Amino acid sequence: MLFSSVPFLYYFIPSALLLYLLAPKILKNAVLLLTSLVFYAWGEPRYVVVMLISVVLGYLFGLLIERFRKKPVSKLFLALCVISSLSFLIYFKYADFFISNFNAATGLSVPLLQIALPVGISFYTFQILSYTVDVYRGEVGAQKNPINLAAYITLFPQLIAGPIVRYSDIARQLENRTHTFEKTAHGIRRFIIGLGKKILIADAFASFCSAFTETDEKSVLFFWLYAVAFSLQIYFDFSGYSDMAIGLGKIFGFDFLENFNYPFIAGSITEFWRRWHISLGTWFRDYVYIPLGGNRVPRWRALFNIFVVWMLTGFWHGAAWNFIFWGLFFAVCLLIEKLWLLPYLKKAKVWNHIYVIALVLLSFALFASEDMNALAFQLRGMFGLSDAPLISAQTVYYLRSYAVVFVIALIGSTPLIKKTLLSLQKRTVGEKLLNIAEPIVLMGLLLMMTGYLVDGSFSPFLYFRF
Repeated sequence: MLFSSVPFLYYFIPSALLLYLLAPKILKNAVLLLTSLVFYAWGEPRYVVVMLISVVLGYLFGLLIERFRKKPVSKLFLALCVISSLSFLIYFKYADFFISNFNAATGLSVPLLQIALPVGISFYTFQILSYTVDVYRGEVGAQKNPINLAAYITLFPQLIAGPIVRYSDIARQLENRTHTFEKTAHGIRRFIIGLGKKILIADAFASFCSAFTETDEKSVLFFWLYAVAFSLQIYFDFSGYSDMAIGLGKIFGFDFLENFNYPFIAGSITEFWRRWHISLGTWFRDYVYIPLGGNRVPRWRALFNIFVVWMLTGFWHGAAWNFIFWGLFFAVCLLIEKLWLLPYLKKAKVWNHIYVIALVLLSFALFASEDMNALAFQLRGMFGLSDAPLISAQTVYYLRSYAVVFVIALIGSTPLIKKTLLSLQKRTVGEKLLNIAEPIVLMGLLLMMTGYLVDGSFSPFLYFRF
């Protein structure tokens, strides 16, 4: 079930909220668990079993790790938990990748499994792993109530596309959380804004990208516009989902951490990755990079650690070589900055942003390319090394058609609107106007987006693929 769908907005959410409000405090997590299972089973009923098995194993291993924490056997239980959780992920997500590469290397023809990827398996697997590792480290206690732990892992707002919510961040909220009118209003506002990012901006860029791939009349400018459109599509698609997840969390009393912080205003690639998909970056830092030794080891080992982390970061996004190379591309960029470039970037007040945007656009050209031939085609087109003209009539047509979307997206990817609203709130008249205008604008947005959903076509979140 999609957040950006009529059944979710007008059937599932009202029903789930009604059940949640009517339930006594002791049963609220059970209601969340039940509604989350219904939400997941709506689209993939077969894979509910896989998720539940993962939850049960995480629960049992958590208890065993805590019970024997001071004994060597606790490390064995942690290893078994990691192996069992990653086994599901590897089987469903990476088996065909390994088989196809084995066939290419050996000349054999081992048949592919052709298994559908369970939506959200990358996210709930990482949540289970972070929970059991934190229990092993003694940072949190094992959750004794299986309903509470299952509700945390399957919580539908962030289940299928993040952010990666760590148990330590909401452990207390599972036991005792507050519900206020202000928090609910904030959640509704955040959800509608996220929905707008998805339907009005990301979906428009998806249409632009489709037009680019389908036409034979490409130009150098069209190649660059495609790179910009695809980068903005991913940003507004995923940050929009994160906004909706955070908003829904607040409606149900949870405070999820932010997942995006205007990454396109970064002055370095290092800063970009502190602002982009924050939950994933901190997860790899805390559960891979630091356990490998981080930067508290000899320089060669620290550099190796960075390559390992970014190779895994790329591979996490998808079972294909372009994702691995995408991760390694950022590893090289980060290493260059760490060893030499970062001090110079801090002094450059304009060129550093141009540098970041250029590298990010190139990185997403790699991210979007299914193979090296597609990447070479895209790069040749961007740098004028193909037969494509500098500009064409069709490029001008699409630029005019989508100019408003580009302008809105470019402004929306900066904190300009947020700063303007905060400045207005500091004035008495501005605050009164905002209090009147906000519900009207939000309701208008919701009605307009409902019209898009009724008349539009099926448009899944782009990040579901990864």
